[in-house]
Amino acid sequence: MLRVGVIGYGHFGPNLARCLAATPGVSVTMVSDAREERLAIARRDLPGAWTTVDCTEPLTDPSIDAIVVATPVASHYELARMALRHGKHVLVEKPIAASSAETCRLIDEAARRRLVLMVDHTFVFSGAVRKMQELVGDGVADVLYYDSVRANLGRVQPDVDVLWDLAVHDLAIIESVLRQPPRAVSAIGARQRDAHPARHAYLTLTFDGPLIAHLHASWLSPVKIRRTVLGGTERTIVYDDLEPRAKIRVHGASASASAHAGDVPELDNTEPLRAVAQHFVACIASGAKPCTDGLAGLATVRVLEAATRSMAEDGRFVDLTTSGVGF
Repeated sequence: MLRVGVIGYGHFGPNLARCLAATPGVSVTMVSDAREERLAIARRDLPGAWTTVDCTEPLTDPSIDAIVVATPVASHYELARMALRHGKHVLVEKPIAASSAETCRLIDEAARRRLVLMVDHTFVFSGAVRKMQELVGDGVADVLYYDSVRANLGRVQPDVDVLWDLAVHDLAIIESVLRQPPRAVSAIGARQRDAHPARHAYLTLTFDGPLIAHLHASWLSPVKIRRTVLGGTERTIVYDDLEPRAKIRVHGASASASAHAGDVPELDNTEPLRAVAQHFVACIASGAKPCTDGLAGLATVRVLEAATRSMAEDGRFVDLTTSGVGF
């Protein structure tokens, strides 16, 4: 039985705990959160689990095999580092850490101790994104553009800007689906009066060849939008994560009525977060490398760091090839 401790029982912690608890061979045995009201919810959700306000307790308990870190980004590194040093496998919420230097240290620590380090890039495990991987590998021919809008009203994060909170999803999808390293990044952002960090931003990536990616992320939109268009010379994929029955539509190059409506391929309907939990457990059991391992987390963090620099310089393109940044 794999015994798991969860640190952070706010927004994502309960969902990760639920999915791990539903995975065969797993017991969520301890939950830590600084807020007693969240621990009361954990006791309701996970009868029999030990709860504590002391985040070091699951880290140091020798009976715990793996740790889930679902806390604000600023605390990811220290908690994950301590977990690894106490011999525990780690699944950490996105982004994996607040800097590439921190991420590299986590990767080295996990490799030295032969432990699984995995970042929860949830959308990579969705049936829609996996279908996009299949379609691109199957021949969208030359991919010309990736265009995404990820917008809603709130939840404003206290310690990162909207790119680190929302655009990180698209960076993980781009890495997973396109597998092309970007050459440069430009980003501009808007704050609400004196608010910090930026709550509305645009990020542009350039690549070798014709491919360009443009990401729009916002906490200020009254309408929730989760829409991506991946265009190629032969086919265009439209991915709408809020569409209940046709998340993916594939449009052909012809101007026929059927091409206009788009084909709707069949998707794997497994809950993405449940797939994350299952993959984490399977990698621990087999010793395999997670598909969203520390290096995948590092790739997104490096681009986000470069985007932060670009935003501070009014959108100047930052060369990712010379700075060691990119996928």
